[in-house]
Amino acid sequence: MASVKVYNMKGEEVETLDLADGVFGVEYNEPLIHQAVVTYLANQRQGTKSTLTRTEVRGGGAKPWRQKGTGRARQGSIRAPQWIKGGVVFAPKSRDFSKKMNAQAKRGALVSALSKKVADGELFVVDSLSVSAPKTKEMAAFRKALKLDKRTVVVMDENNTDVILASRNLDKFKTLSVSEINTYEIVANAVVVLTKGTVKILEEVYA
Repeated sequence: MASVKVYNMKGEEVETLDLADGVFGVEYNEPLIHQAVVTYLANQRQGTKSTLTRTEVRGGGAKPWRQKGTGRARQGSIRAPQWIKGGVVFAPKSRDFSKKMNAQAKRGALVSALSKKVADGELFVVDSLSVSAPKTKEMAAFRKALKLDKRTVVVMDENNTDVILASRNLDKFKTLSVSEINTYEIVANAVVVLTKGTVKILEEVYA
């Protein structure tokens, strides 16, 4: 069973917390994590791009000049792709990029990513996360106290609007609620910070 130090917002160690092996001590599964990340990114795509082919552009029904005898290249329509205002060759059309991944595989990818962070010493736990007012300087002080100078995601056990507002101007620093946690956010950030409440919820749901 892995254990991590628990810090307060001043960066002081307050206790040690044992982590459940079923969530934070599983074997690293890179192919499964890759599948989860690809699925997540694909599902973020809107797929609403669309341009017109030469058959869909308005106009161009008449042949612009006769086939022979003009000294110019033969043309059949002023809406051919080589013309200004002509159609697009192999025009992109709206499509659905979404992918599916079963729940058990999603769970496996998430706990594998979390376990990797624990093994690499890139997961921190704080006893609680709160600010007196939605001011950036308080979260900046917290970030400095824990030396979170790399790209960081903080996962909270409940939506704290003041913390979210106080964090959004910090570069390479993101806050999520535990209901929004996903494999992509875990692997895309160098450091993961969890509250004690988040650890408890994750262990209850995924262990």
